[in-house]
Amino acid sequence: MMQSLYTASTGMLGMQTQIDTTANNIANVNTIGFKKSRAEFSDLMYKVMSYAGTATSDVTKSPTGIEVGLGVRPTAINKIFSEGSLKQTDNQLDVAITGRGFFKLELPDGTEVYSRNGAFKVDDNGSMVNSDGYKLVPEIVIPPDATDISIGTDGTVTVVQPGQTQATQIGQITLTNFINPAGLHSRGDNLYLETDSSGQPVEGTPGVDGLGVLRQGFVELSNVELVVELTDLITGQRAYDSNSKVITTSDEMLQTTNNLKR
Repeated sequence: MMQSLYTASTGMLGMQTQIDTTANNIANVNTIGFKKSRAEFSDLMYKVMSYAGTATSDVTKSPTGIEVGLGVRPTAINKIFSEGSLKQTDNQLDVAITGRGFFKLELPDGTEVYSRNGAFKVDDNGSMVNSDGYKLVPEIVIPPDATDISIGTDGTVTVVQPGQTQATQIGQITLTNFINPAGLHSRGDNLYLETDSSGQPVEGTPGVDGLGVLRQGFVELSNVELVVELTDLITGQRAYDSNSKVITTSDEMLQTTNNLKR
């Protein structure tokens, strides 16, 4: 059987992975805090028919050899944590991160997760939570009679209550950073889980030790660039088509060989 059939099939599978990754990026172009992914590939092993340096005579050697590649394989789908654009909302509970870092949230079972989505709300107890009701850590409780909420660039949360002339500090939003954010596990719902590859979480005050600062009244948009994604979609489709043509050509060559008997 011709090796090109199997080689081209690995190319088709690889391009399908790229198109699937691109499709997910495009689908989340309007998802707050979403970070795009990029499929990465490497070539497979080679069938060596003649090694470079093999003697071709008593005094000469082959300068290149003969090696035929066996295809391609996906090696990684890398999450890219470049910053997205900021959108002003004028919502006092919307907070965007400018720079590095994640908000830490707590699931109902106590698991700690991390997110760049700062579109917060308050639950029935006044706690700041995300859209799914997961509490911000450390917990911040907004008094029910608060007339104004202020979140500083360093994460300081203050409120003004009736009868007061000065704001009262009620909490501090912290950020968490990882040495390798691309190693985080994507849980869905704009949430990430720590892994051995991400490194240990390092928590700190916004604006200190390389952490980003906070912007109240803004949300961070997806970092997906549609022009780039559509270009990747076109190149992936063309590469998929080209690999399918290789299979068709190989099949026609086999058919020609089979017809030699006639």
